[in-house]
Amino acid sequence: MTATADGRMLSEVEDGIGLITFNQPDKRNAMSIGMWDGLARILEAFARDEAVRVVVLTGAGNRAFVSGADVGELELQHSDADARREYDRLSLAGRAGLAAFAKPTIARIRGFCLGVGLGIAMHCDLRIAGVDSEFGVPAARLGMPYGFDMISRLVSLVGPAHARGLLYTGQRIDSAEAERIGLVNRVAEDAELSERVFDLARTIADNAPLSVHAMKLAVTETAKAASPRDYAALDAATAACLNSADFHEGRTAFLQKREPRFTGR
Repeated sequence: MTATADGRMLSEVEDGIGLITFNQPDKRNAMSIGMWDGLARILEAFARDEAVRVVVLTGAGNRAFVSGADVGELELQHSDADARREYDRLSLAGRAGLAAFAKPTIARIRGFCLGVGLGIAMHCDLRIAGVDSEFGVPAARLGMPYGFDMISRLVSLVGPAHARGLLYTGQRIDSAEAERIGLVNRVAEDAELSERVFDLARTIADNAPLSVHAMKLAVTETAKAASPRDYAALDAATAACLNSADFHEGRTAFLQKREPRFTGR
């Protein structure tokens, strides 16, 4: 096993399966900038390693896959639009590396899968969840935006109606509802979760790598939209959100463990 990001990211390879573990269980595997960098480095190594046929991503312990961004970096990286752009820049390698990773990826989910954690899971090809898992995007309850790449992936998985429900309310759903709307591929009893995930990974690893690669590429290209998008408008809406008083209120209320009082300003 190899440790990166001061031990908060772990990786190993066995029988054609690369395993990536988000290893910050004391913070429910909340994602720090260092962990994003570690994820990018691991994915680069797995991409070069011909022995790796498929990659499984999981969280240490039983409480969370990834529970969101590291609260310890909330003020530093999310204080306004400029800070958010810097956070996006620092996390880009990990996010882009996962989105562009050419080999099949499987998210093994148990416990909380929230915010950026859900984004990570959605960028995997397949998602297998334990029965005790919870999913959600709490951005609206914190006065924050949610990245366009993550919203795009959410809409592609569950459709606009379910995506709006999750995004507008900020409420969590359980694994049964996540499976019903297509957010996860399969739900397993907690005692069987690892067995199900690694059986699936071994099945994929035993198939022809070039064939699997070609099919992953075809699915990826099929999912791309043909029409241009107004990215300038998206950027402006994001900046307005991050520079708002509501954004400050959302972060403050979260840290103070109280309900936020939003004004729309």
